[in-house]
Amino acid sequence: MLWSGESESNVDPEYIQEYRTLYTKHWWWRAREEAIVSTLRHIQPAGGFGHILDVGCGDGLLFDRLLEFGEPEGIEPDASMLSSRSPHRARIHVCPFDETFRSDKQYGLILMLDVLEHLSNAVTAVAKVRSLLRPGGMFLATVPAFQLLWTNHDVINHHVRRYTRKTLQEVIEAGGMLVNDEQYWFNWLFVPKLTARVIESVFHTQPKNPRIPPDWLNRCLYLFSRIENRALGRFPIPFGSSLMALAHKTQTDASEYRRIRGEVDSLRV
Repeated sequence: MLWSGESESNVDPEYIQEYRTLYTKHWWWRAREEAIVSTLRHIQPAGGFGHILDVGCGDGLLFDRLLEFGEPEGIEPDASMLSSRSPHRARIHVCPFDETFRSDKQYGLILMLDVLEHLSNAVTAVAKVRSLLRPGGMFLATVPAFQLLWTNHDVINHHVRRYTRKTLQEVIEAGGMLVNDEQYWFNWLFVPKLTARVIESVFHTQPKNPRIPPDWLNRCLYLFSRIENRALGRFPIPFGSSLMALAHKTQTDASEYRRIRGEVDSLRV
């Protein structure tokens, strides 16, 4: 996704053409969407989130699900990601997510789903998220996990980095918010991704766009990923191929909050 000052798409053009099909049919996108929706159902306040902003929303493919939680709109800096036939086209702002984007709304929920890994200035993006959230508003981010798992998939998607719990927490707190929860998702995929990296390093294979597996395999991988997420989602599994973080906006920024909390804790000693 584009950020202010970047002049070209951060996604491979051929990949953009296939994205809608991959999102609606590929097991990974389907399993990730269900994990996101399950998380939102668990944390939503009474009455929902109100205004919701999906940053890097593409063609608004998640909006039908987000309507369960409030009134979604999105930002997509890359116009090539959008279709004029999209039923949600009027809800999408085609612009950078930077200081030029202003809104008279305060959002109860902002999502950045596999966006931060594209940005060299992720802290600035998180700070912008904070400025748009109402007090107590929630921020949900997903990112690819562990630099060790860097493969051609990261190359073809123009990723800048992969994250760990520690590095993602540092970015979010530097942007002024407090992290409520972090979970690694797709735990089972850690070993296959690591294997793919080794194979690519040995044989110097060229990047290829993802493809939808045969129907039977696609269904099995989806079901396996959903079962894993439901069974292990509450446990602090220390590895996975993806990372989800939840954070919230406080009245003071995270650094000031930590300073005050440290002073209070020191008085108790």
